[in-house]
Amino acid sequence: MGQKKCPHCGQWSDWNQNLTDTCQHCGKPLGGKDLENQQKREADKKSNEENWMFHIKEDDSDLVKTFKKIGNFFYTIYMAIITFILWLIAALPG
Repeated sequence: MGQKKCPHCGQWSDWNQNLTDTCQHCGKPLGGKDLENQQKREADKKSNEENWMFHIKEDDSDLVKTFKKIGNFFYTIYMAIITFILWLIAALPG
């Protein structure tokens, strides 16, 4: 355990290297910008997953889930082929 200077009040507080630890003086999180960036990354990741065309939702019917699984499978195969072709192009010149 160490100490970290609070980005809000400027006082030193005990810190367990967790972004959600709070300041002992003002009660605000010690993470500051790092905590905001982490929350934004998590929100973006969730948004990207939900906007993915083959995202399987809990309320999808069994038929739709099956088609989405098939779509995910063929997308993975497609990306593997494209990746192999690009690797081949990069490896051929030597």
